[in-house]
Amino acid sequence: MQDNQKYRSSVYDDITRITEGNGIQNPNIILVAIESFSADFLTAFGNKGNLTPNYDRLANESIFFTNLYATGARTVRGMEALTLSVPPTPGNSIVRRPDNQNLFSIATILRQKNYQPYFIYGGDGYFDNMNNFFGGQGFDIVDRNRGNPLSEDIKTHRYNISDNEVSFENAWGICDEDIYRQAIKYADISSKNKKPFFQFVMTTSNHKPYTFPNGKIDLPQGEREGAVKYTDYALGKFIADAQKKPWFSNTVFVIVADHCASSAGKWEINIAKHHIPAIIYNSGNNAEKIDRLTSQIDVMPTLFGYLNWNYTTSLYGKDINKTKPVEERAFIGNYRTLGLLKNDIFTQIDDRKRVKQFNVSGADKALTETKNKNNDFVKETISYYQTASERYKNGKMKER
Repeated sequence: MQDNQKYRSSVYDDITRITEGNGIQNPNIILVAIESFSADFLTAFGNKGNLTPNYDRLANESIFFTNLYATGARTVRGMEALTLSVPPTPGNSIVRRPDNQNLFSIATILRQKNYQPYFIYGGDGYFDNMNNFFGGQGFDIVDRNRGNPLSEDIKTHRYNISDNEVSFENAWGICDEDIYRQAIKYADISSKNKKPFFQFVMTTSNHKPYTFPNGKIDLPQGEREGAVKYTDYALGKFIADAQKKPWFSNTVFVIVADHCASSAGKWEINIAKHHIPAIIYNSGNNAEKIDRLTSQIDVMPTLFGYLNWNYTTSLYGKDINKTKPVEERAFIGNYRTLGLLKNDIFTQIDDRKRVKQFNVSGADKALTETKNKNNDFVKETISYYQTASERYKNGKMKER
């Protein structure tokens, strides 16, 4: 638990805490989840290709998470981590599961502070059940809307990205420049309504087949490096365009990867393939690096900490700045295996009820299996994942 929190109840599976703070500012928040944006694409982590000059520059002006790990290897896992702030539960992401509406999420906290949340996606959000998930948490939807309706019980607005607003599109969706234009469009609308807005913007350009508009960068289409550089180009243009808007000075940008590139697997987990970057830009705080071990589920609670908000939470994520060093941890999983990284020990459990434990060493996070298990970490790993799974199955993640 954070230093500035206390439990609301003594019931063992009620994780609701009261977070103390005296912040009174409610800035606009734009959360950009960049498709497959591995940390090792960045100059800061040793890349020599100068693929991300804009992200590199922004990182130097921001709160920069340098030791952050994605919970999974799919976009829906990143969405789950960033919105529900929950460890990855066994099997499918909660985004794709039934009965996933009205869950306690970051939108619960934001709506209590009078924010209007938007989910902005360049494809049809019917894919992977994204629209029903986000709509079910109270987000208004902005997508390509190919005719797949929302569930009738979801009472939210859905706005179509029309053909004349699209300059380039592939099978996954419109190019990043186009999706950022949508973000600015709806920021303009929200600003006129005099209401703070929150946007979850999901990009798609950094995905096979790695196609993007011609004439933007000096690398060809069809290869990962070109897609990464175009992704960075579009991000830089977005920030430059946003800086011209009257709402910019009161808007915080959280720019984070959904997951790493080429990190999928069913059994074995490569920790280094879950290392992702994140920045909090334009928050009014001095630039700094957060080198502490951080989970993707901690990103938004840490932002709320910088805003010094007072709020009640049932999120598993923590404000890393209010977390004791001995309690730093990261949750990492795939379809069949779940793990807890803590104190350079990685404890791994799978759906065959096997438990393995590894010592973690070096920049590449090499794993060496140990036979002398730390049983406290084994119990902690099982407890986190079992509790999260049971709370979802039993409806205890619902808003109350």
